[in-house]
Amino acid sequence: MSSPLDLQSFRDSSPAGAPGMKRSRFTYRHIQQLATSSTSCPLRVIAHLDLDCFYAQVEMVRLGIPDDKPVAVQQWQGLIAVNYPARSFGIGRHCNVSEAKKLCPDLIHQHVATWREGDAKWDYHPDAAANMATHKVSLDPYRLESRKILAIIKDELPPYLQKVEKASIDEVFMDLSAQVHAILLERFPELANPPPYDDPTEMLPMPSITALDWQADALVDLPDENAELEDPDWDDVAILIGSEIVRKVRTAIKDKLGYTCSAGVACNKLLSKLGSAYRKPNQQTVIRDRSIQHFLSDFKFTKMRNLGGKLGEQISQIYHTDTVKDLLGVSVEQLKSKLGDDTGVWVYNTVRGIDNSEVNPRVQIKSMLSAKSFRPSITSFEQAVRWLRIFAADIFSRLVEEGVLENKRRPKTINLHHRHATQIRSRQGPIPQGRKLDEESLFELARNLLSQIVSEGQVWPCSNLSLSVGGFEDGVTGNMGIGGFLLKGEEAQASKTGARTTTVDSENPIRPAEKRRRLDNGGIERFFAKRELSHGANSGLGSDDTAISGQSGQRLGTLKEEVMSGESAGSEGVGKADEVYNGKSEPEPDPIITLTCSRCNASLDGPEELQSHQDWHFAKELQEQERVSQTFVNQPSASSSRAGNQKSTSTTPKRQGRPKKVERGQSKLKFG
Repeated sequence: MSSPLDLQSFRDSSPAGAPGMKRSRFTYRHIQQLATSSTSCPLRVIAHLDLDCFYAQVEMVRLGIPDDKPVAVQQWQGLIAVNYPARSFGIGRHCNVSEAKKLCPDLIHQHVATWREGDAKWDYHPDAAANMATHKVSLDPYRLESRKILAIIKDELPPYLQKVEKASIDEVFMDLSAQVHAILLERFPELANPPPYDDPTEMLPMPSITALDWQADALVDLPDENAELEDPDWDDVAILIGSEIVRKVRTAIKDKLGYTCSAGVACNKLLSKLGSAYRKPNQQTVIRDRSIQHFLSDFKFTKMRNLGGKLGEQISQIYHTDTVKDLLGVSVEQLKSKLGDDTGVWVYNTVRGIDNSEVNPRVQIKSMLSAKSFRPSITSFEQAVRWLRIFAADIFSRLVEEGVLENKRRPKTINLHHRHATQIRSRQGPIPQGRKLDEESLFELARNLLSQIVSEGQVWPCSNLSLSVGGFEDGVTGNMGIGGFLLKGEEAQASKTGARTTTVDSENPIRPAEKRRRLDNGGIERFFAKRELSHGANSGLGSDDTAISGQSGQRLGTLKEEVMSGESAGSEGVGKADEVYNGKSEPEPDPIITLTCSRCNASLDGPEELQSHQDWHFAKELQEQERVSQTFVNQPSASSSRAGNQKSTSTTPKRQGRPKKVERGQSKLKFG
């Protein structure tokens, strides 16, 4: 509970509540939900950052062009980005270069970077616009800058409280709820107190402030001017804190990279995206909960996300309007009857600013494509190979962004499409998962697919070629390659010397328990690879099978360890086997660290020998299981015997194999 001093300061700051206590519209549970970024929390704070004329800004920063100069980014003869000074002349993306130059003779139009046929790297080529047939557009410069911007955003937010979604190359969503919750507890410690009667549905006290400083934000007006005189509630305080965070992020991007961006701050993704486009450039718009309907009333719903296409046109035709204000009068039942249940409910909520979609820190892409249409068509395998190298480099640069270098995600399949006249040929192949994926390996895979297509004949001229990768999956991390288990050079020599000089407690020798086994049908030796023993004339052993069957009372585990650990090649490993099976008592020196087998309590020298010893137990269990199965198979039941006597011809009972279930990481063994 709050102290008397806190309550007094609260009453003094809220005249509307004196002499009693005015309560908030929000509960203690809502504060708890804010900490978890719950999509159903009415206090959640979502921000949307939108880079202003991003492509144009990248070129302006790269070329050192002042902010007040008109700049457009050119692709072939069209424009794909126009900055705001150029827009003041009436230039838009619908203009071509010639039309734009007429409107603004001083327009600076920079062509995008391109891959030139035969080159291994994209570059800014001054003749790219005139050589469309031999150049391919590269957006890598913008992807690289986008990656830097995203890194700055994440650096400015607390690592364990941030939820950042990259919506496109120049757009980012941020769920600031958890960070806002942490700041709320710092500024208003009373929120950390337990609720009265330990009931989380109890209403919160009103905030102990009467005015909020929105600084330079574009604050959406409330529908009633007198509403601004009311004391702010916790949703107002939360969104104010969110706007402070966003302002700090935007300042960091401008200071470090020189880019301006607009932002929207609201309670969900739908409204924050509308807010970022409300006042551009280089401003941020704050949409408080009390101003949502006033904000949306003048909007055309065809400008809202997912309502700008066929669905928006369908609704406009049905209700003869395209404004949110007119659509608010349509009931949810009417919308469901015209559009279907799910779509009708979604439209009903959307025009009211209701959106519970989550900010997804990782939007998984499904495929990547790099393609080129040839005019004129290419006519040789060598030409196609040069373009495949460009495609592979283009795709790999995007794979790097997906985290392929850190083994976060990687594709499983590669596809090549080839168009000759009206015929399209396609080939698909797997991308090996056990190898490092790089640009060269992608190119070789693509080249092999092209060779398969060309081998069919009648493939030239080719008017279109495209390469794609898909089937993305999360990479496996933490695994060690075989090199991680091997010692090289001085390490190996030191390990070998140390093993020879290590002493063992002679009173407690480490060896598996000795057991005598009846070896039927080959026994346990069938689980191990056969090898020749060539350790001089004294051994007298031709193979592991001979050694085991001839010395049935000796240690089976030792030989098994040697086979599994790969020590069969070389005189030292074979000598050790001879000493054991010929009854010699001096064992090899063992490491000092000992482990105990949980099955037979045998002491073992280190994790590797323990693993080999457990494998030995497993092999013995398999042998025993097969022996028992064979025993029951060879003893027919009484009912089967009677059935056999009644039939004129007898049939041999089928042999029952091992259970079909195989443990993970194991494979079935073939017997007999």
